[in-house]
Amino acid sequence: MPDIARLFCILLLACLSPLALGERLRLVTDDWAPYVYEDKGQPRGIDYEVTTEVFKRLGVEVQWQFLPWKRCLAMVEQGLADGVMDIFQIDSRKGYMVYPNEPMSYVEFVLFQANQRRHLVTHLNDLTGLTVGTSPGYVYGTAFSESPGFHRETAPSHEANFGKLILGRIDLLVTDRNVGRYLRQQLRLEQQVEELPLLISRQAQYLGLARKPGREALAQAFAKELQRFKQEPAYAAINRRYMGTIGNIPHAVEQQESGTTR
Repeated sequence: MPDIARLFCILLLACLSPLALGERLRLVTDDWAPYVYEDKGQPRGIDYEVTTEVFKRLGVEVQWQFLPWKRCLAMVEQGLADGVMDIFQIDSRKGYMVYPNEPMSYVEFVLFQANQRRHLVTHLNDLTGLTVGTSPGYVYGTAFSESPGFHRETAPSHEANFGKLILGRIDLLVTDRNVGRYLRQQLRLEQQVEELPLLISRQAQYLGLARKPGREALAQAFAKELQRFKQEPAYAAINRRYMGTIGNIPHAVEQQESGTTR
């Protein structure tokens, strides 16, 4: 690490709260594979490994807890958790949350459908009369969320949405492109479920920290170290390990909405 960058981190860390320096940070998230998820009781995923490494370099220990997404948000807002992984930046959260200025990764929300019940969808208007499976606590942009032309039906998990799709209880489901591809593979549905090219929205996702004394400095230190780590071979290796088997991301035909919230 260059001397100037090292000095910058030292100065930032000197400003951190006693909690960040002397105790574990409690981070909450939901299962969001391949970014962050729980496997046989152990946290895994691209953003989990990256976050763990960055905090290790900063000398900060992290404790992870997996909960439903709505509960994750409530715990951070109430000060019961120190942060949440893979969250979007929106104005309504600025009062109780701070973010590093470097994103963890990017989300692209797309639609998936059963091969046996195909629908021609190139615009949101093509969803008229259909039922789309969603996840509780997720908002997919104003145009998608407020359209009166189709029905949105939530499920308790992303896996449950795929099950409902196969059973014909919903016409399509919406989720992140990589999440959908990962689950389709894990559930062995590659021959039964296909991804549609329409891009609902693309958004950066971040580590969100509860707004407490010292957290602005911690967010800045995290961002600086994350930027450095992204330039290293180890970062590329983490991405290859999780993404290598689920295919490259093609260009989508259209971006409908940029205000998606997770």
